[in-house]
This record gives sequence, C-alpha cells and structure tokens, in this order.
Amino acid sequence: MPIDVSTKDCTALGDAELAAMADLAEKGGSGFDLGFLSKQQEDWVLVTDAHIGDELVGFAFYTLERIGGTPAIVMGILTIRDGEDGSEILKSMLQDQYRKAVLAFPDEDVLIGCRLISSHGYALLDSLIDVVPRPGYKPTGEERAWARRLAKRFGAEHRLDDRTFVLAGTGRVDGYIDFTDLSLNGKFDEFAKFFEPLDAARFDCVCAFGWVMAEDLALVARVEED
Repeated sequence: MPIDVSTKDCTALGDAELAAMADLAEKGGSGFDLGFLSKQQEDWVLVTDAHIGDELVGFAFYTLERIGGTPAIVMGILTIRDGEDGSEILKSMLQDQYRKAVLAFPDEDVLIGCRLISSHGYALLDSLIDVVPRPGYKPTGEERAWARRLAKRFGAEHRLDDRTFVLAGTGRVDGYIDFTDLSLNGKFDEFAKFFEPLDAARFDCVCAFGWVMAEDLALVARVEED
C-alpha cells in the first residue's frame, strides 16, 4: 500500500491524533508519552505524519526557521514504526518536509539539524552534504559553532561538548530521532563510534546536521508538481 504523508501546524492536532502518536511511540519504546507529546505540540510549529492505510506509521515535530539568517529545518522529534519499510517511510516524510522548505526558502541551501541516539539515525542525513559529525573528519570552528547554535535551539546549550557533539541528557526524555531499520544491514555502522560515550540512562544524544542544496530542494518541488 502507498505511504500517505501530510504536514500541518501543530496547533491543528486533535486529541485523537496525539493519542495515536503516543501509542506508536509506546510500541517503539521511545518514551514519548501523551504528556510529552502535548508539550512538543507547544514547542514546535509543524508536524508531519505518515499513514499506510488507516495505520499511523510515523510522525515528526519540527520547524522551518532561520538561525542567524540561515534557513534551517530543526527536527524536534521523529518516530517511525519498526519494520523493513522504515527507510521508505522516512524518505516519504523528508520529501514532504523538503517540499515545505522549498516554498519557505526558495533558491537557498537549508541546514537540517537533529538529535540522534544511534547510528541508524544517520539515515535522516544520508542524502545531505557536509554532514557533521562524520568519520575521518575534524569539524571546523564554524561547524562546532553550528552545533552550539542547534544546542541552544534545543534548550541544551550548556550541555553540549562541541568537540564530540554529545548533548548530555538530564535523566528525563527529551526530543530525539527514534529510528531503527534492521534492513540497513550495517550501512551506518561506521558512525557507531560517535554514540559510544552516550549514557542511555541520562538520555544523552548526538547533535548532528547537514545541508540540503537549493537545487535538490527544487528537484523535490518539480517531482511534486509532476
């Protein structure tokens, strides 16, 4: 069955939709319960959801904004159901977000920022360029500054190690990318070292980002028009 994806303002979410999101998150063990999701509804502007038939299979809360004048998609949380079609669901959701981004930021490169808890999360950044952190690469001072800017946006500016890009947790669930796809067959195993220092009980995560070029966003828009 096709994957149906839609994006709308967080303020338009109803109680039944939030409850369905909480149910999906509970199955995956992310800790994103109904109370937490209600708070995310207040903290973020847009929500993307994905359905296969009548089943909710993924959702994300995020914003399109400028950080210091630079266009950005800042991902608050994302959850996708476990299964072999996880990467396809993720791709469909990102395409919808890119479609929104090209309307908001025509002819501009856009930064994508997120918080990851495992190497599988790099699937979200797979099609981007200049991804940071990445294996065999020493981030520049400006890239470390970008990590600090994102950490500030996530409300964690004083908890970032801008050399390891680790955001220390507080012992309570915060936003991050909840994504696992076993069909990736080790595709992102080379990124695993970035997650070795994380304290899962503290809900540490890695602040990661990359860039989508204006021409790639325009290509998404053209595909949508066709």
